[in-house]
Amino acid sequence: MLAANYTTVRNKLKEYCDLVSDNDEAIVVTRKQDRNVVILSLDRYNEMEKMIRNAQYSNKLDRAFAQLDAGYGQVHELIED
Repeated sequence: MLAANYTTVRNKLKEYCDLVSDNDEAIVVTRKQDRNVVILSLDRYNEMEKMIRNAQYSNKLDRAFAQLDAGYGQVHELIED
């Protein structure tokens, strides 16, 4: 992960974008008052979003299994066609 200040990134935006996309690098853009941002490739961003969704889904499953283990489930008969 690289870090650069806002002015440097603004003046060399193409170079930093190439680093991000070609080398799968993440760039921390430092700004005043700790208002920093990160530049990521779209592929890396999508991977992170997918990991977050998977973690949320896994948490839902864990809660559901805990409810079943605690006796909060209901048994239903299947509807036959």
